[in-house]
Amino acid sequence: MNAALTNALSDASNDPLRDPGLYFNRELSQLDFNFRVLAQAQDPQVPLLERLKYLCISCTNLDEFFEIRAGTLRHAQDLGLTPGADGLAPATVLSRIHDRAAELVKAQYECWNEVVRPALRDAGVRVLGRDSWNEAQTQWLRAYFRDEIMPVLSPLGLDPAHPFPKILNKSLNIVVVVEGKDAFGRAGNLAIVRAPRSLPRIIQMPENVSGGSHDFVFLSSVLSTFVDELFPGMKVKGAYQFRVTRNSELLVDEEEVDNIALALRDELIGRGYLRAVRLEIAEQCPKPIVRSLLENFDLPENAVYRINGPVNLNRVIQVYDLVQRPDLKFPPYQQRQLPGIENMFDKVAAGDVLLHHPFEAFTPVLELIRQAAEDPNVLAIKQTLYRAGKDSPIVEQLVQAARNGKDVTVVVELRARFDEEANLGLADRLQEAGVQVVYGVVGYKTHAKMLLIVRREGRKLKRYVHLGTGNYHSGTARAYTDFGLITADADIGNDVHLIFQQLSGLAPSLKLKRLLQSPFTLHAGVLKRIDRETKHARAGKPARIVAKMNALNEPQVIRALYLASQAGVQIDLIVRGACTLRPGVPGVSENIRVRSIVGRFLEHHRVYWFGNDGEPDLFCSSADWLERNLLRRVETGFPILDPSLAERVYDEALSNYLADNTSAWALGADGAYERVVPQGDAAPHSAQGALLAKICG
Repeated sequence: MNAALTNALSDASNDPLRDPGLYFNRELSQLDFNFRVLAQAQDPQVPLLERLKYLCISCTNLDEFFEIRAGTLRHAQDLGLTPGADGLAPATVLSRIHDRAAELVKAQYECWNEVVRPALRDAGVRVLGRDSWNEAQTQWLRAYFRDEIMPVLSPLGLDPAHPFPKILNKSLNIVVVVEGKDAFGRAGNLAIVRAPRSLPRIIQMPENVSGGSHDFVFLSSVLSTFVDELFPGMKVKGAYQFRVTRNSELLVDEEEVDNIALALRDELIGRGYLRAVRLEIAEQCPKPIVRSLLENFDLPENAVYRINGPVNLNRVIQVYDLVQRPDLKFPPYQQRQLPGIENMFDKVAAGDVLLHHPFEAFTPVLELIRQAAEDPNVLAIKQTLYRAGKDSPIVEQLVQAARNGKDVTVVVELRARFDEEANLGLADRLQEAGVQVVYGVVGYKTHAKMLLIVRREGRKLKRYVHLGTGNYHSGTARAYTDFGLITADADIGNDVHLIFQQLSGLAPSLKLKRLLQSPFTLHAGVLKRIDRETKHARAGKPARIVAKMNALNEPQVIRALYLASQAGVQIDLIVRGACTLRPGVPGVSENIRVRSIVGRFLEHHRVYWFGNDGEPDLFCSSADWLERNLLRRVETGFPILDPSLAERVYDEALSNYLADNTSAWALGADGAYERVVPQGDAAPHSAQGALLAKICG
């Protein structure tokens, strides 16, 4: 063993704050977040179709968890990687994931079968199971099967000439047990029926047939019921739906490829057929068939989940859009429109603009880019794009700007998970229009949200900047809570200019005046400010930290927070998802409180506030306090320099959320989350509800 490793192990053993018992496992913590989402589906105070939506979100979140987190863990297990701060080996975590995920799946289907589905039925929205179809409904569905479904199916009997087919990630399939002989005298045994992507997973029946205006049937129910028509002359002994989830993390060795765009295109072709990580199958499927499927997909016993209902339950989300029942949804709200956006340059020159989405419209950002594209005084536009969305108006304006002769540079992050294909397409579109497209830095995802506009004003050039905690995506700006800052501050403008130079060229390390940037100064900047609060506390001064983010797992930050807590710093963390810090441990973290907010909108802003003995530091950021964000990505943390705007950020995103006693969950030292409820005479307070009333009211 080399000396460096020996010293490292010695340091770890001598530091009690490195005790694995002080750290939760990130994957298990992320999995637990979905129980909090599912609780929204179980809450009778939430409108019924919104409860259906939360149920579906918990299902799609679980899908992504297996595609990414579990898939990565299996890869780590194969490589024999060492445990993280929690000390748990990948094999141990995978075993615990199975147990916890099985609890979640059971709870999801109980919620569907016993809570949401019956409530929908009582409200006149019926999702009919095959056991409840009357004769007229059965006849219509049989005709629908013959006319619309059967012509596109290709059943495959399994025999030496027909081996097990490739099964696409998360696709709906039926394994059929058949008996008898076909036209060629071949004995039947097992067959596979794959449901093509072209088929709708939810079928709405006509009112004159079903008797209700909102009656639906799962495609899986129709396939299972009428599958015998695909095997004439043979007897179907059983039909069992199943779905396999595969690892969807694209692994491109950027150091070994000449062109990352071409490499990603090649990887995307096979993404749907990567290594299997989970098998979902009908509850009543015989064990021999399950064993056969596990063997085919090279899966262990603890990768199977038996399902009491449709294996693709998340597809019922289509009902939310198909049913126009405002009484069953959240009441509509009107986003506040920023006044005076007819000339964004004048408005921003007069003072910084803060936008709080989704309560305030994204329109000013769109207007800023549109006006920049048309303004003859604008010379250059530079922007990062991580997720832009389909038919993005921003992309259209960037294209127009290039056609108008502006120098347009766009940093497109090709490796935005599940948006790789879309980002390749928009990169092609931008390049065809003459935009200079940059793919960022090899080995570091560009996750920062930055827009820079260079404009000639008289004899000088002036920079206008937008920085955000969320993506340049008009859709998520209506569903995610985020902050955006538009400023003409010269120091911030120069910092953003330098970062763009770094991303598009081979610039040396930078010295920024205002911004913190990972992987260089953001991590160190956070640690420095935590340490400053620790020193204040030891000196008997007031010391306080309040931070809001999506996830927290970076061990050095957590140890710094433990040290701060031991010194007496009062720390409140608002962490939506995974949190590996263990709060409330006597002598270690008794001064740390962690809460998670789950509400109508997805909590997404990242805000860090440090009390600093009465002269607080406040940063908004694109980065969570995760290892990847602080050490392996390009991120920014930007200060809110205007005191009134900084106060507004604190009030709206921190103190407001700390007062929430209707949508908040408190994390205990045992790792369990407990719902926060009003205490004593305290009035109910919803942070998101308060913002809707204040900003949109």
